[in-house]
Amino acid sequence: MPIDKVVILARGLGTRMQRDVESLKLKPEVEEMVKKGWKAFIPIKDKPFLDYLINELRKAGLRKICLVIGPEHEEVRRYYEELDRKDPTLSISFAIQEKPLGTANAVYAAREFAGDDSFIVVNGDNLYFAETLRILKDQKNQICYAIGFEKDYLIANSNFDEDRIRSFAVMMVDEDFNLVKIIEKPDDPEKYRTRFGILISMNLWRFTPHIFWACERIEPHPVRKEYELTSAVQLLIDEKVIPVKIIPVKAGILDLTYRFDIPAVEERLKLHHI
Repeated sequence: MPIDKVVILARGLGTRMQRDVESLKLKPEVEEMVKKGWKAFIPIKDKPFLDYLINELRKAGLRKICLVIGPEHEEVRRYYEELDRKDPTLSISFAIQEKPLGTANAVYAAREFAGDDSFIVVNGDNLYFAETLRILKDQKNQICYAIGFEKDYLIANSNFDEDRIRSFAVMMVDEDFNLVKIIEKPDDPEKYRTRFGILISMNLWRFTPHIFWACERIEPHPVRKEYELTSAVQLLIDEKVIPVKIIPVKAGILDLTYRFDIPAVEERLKLHHI
C-alpha cells in the first residue's frame, strides 16, 4: 500500500568532502559547512542541498519526514523546525544518532518515527527525483524494496563518471529480481548484469519495520567499525525474514561526496530547472 514516511540519513561526517581542492574556491558560507562535514546542509544556489531533496519528496507525495542528525546539529534542527512551522504540507521530525556508528545505526535511531509502518530511507547527500521516489511510494505489497539504478543511464544522468561507480555496490538478483546479495566495489560488475543492465545501489530503500530487527543483530564492519545498512539487509535475506525486491530504473541522481561536486551539482540543477 502507498506510504508517506521518509527517513533521511543526514548524520555523516563528510570526511571526503573536507579534502582540499586547490583550484576550487568556495563561498565562505559554503566553506563553513564543508569544513564541518555537513554535506546535506551545504548551500547550493543559496539554500541547503537538503531543501531540494525535501522538495522532491513533497512532489512525490511524501510529506512525513524524519531527519536523522547528530547532537551537534542544533543549527540545522532550528532551521528545519522553522520550515515545519511555516509549511503546513510538511511534517518534519528528528531522530538523534548520538555517535556516527554507521547507516544501520542511523536507521535504527528512527524506529519510533516509523512505528509499525513501512517507510522510505534516503541519503541526505543525494538528490533523488520525484519520479523515482514515487515508484517506491506506490508499491502495494508489504515487503522491502530497493531501487536498482541501471549503470549506464545512472552515469549519463548524474554528476559523476564511471570511476566513481566502481566504488559503489552492485545488486545481485535472481530471475524475479529478488535481492540475493549486495556486492561492494565488485572487480567485475559484468558478472551481475541482468536483462535490465547492471543495477547499482544508491541507498534508496523502502523498508518494513523488520529492518529494525536486523539492525539490532548485525556486527560492526571489521575495518570501519560501523553498523552498515547493507549488512542488515543481507541478514533479512539470509534469514528469510522478508523478501527484498529490486525495482530497476533508468534514472539519475545528484551526489554530494567531494568538494568538486558542488559546482557540478549547481550546473545539473540548472539543467533540471530546479
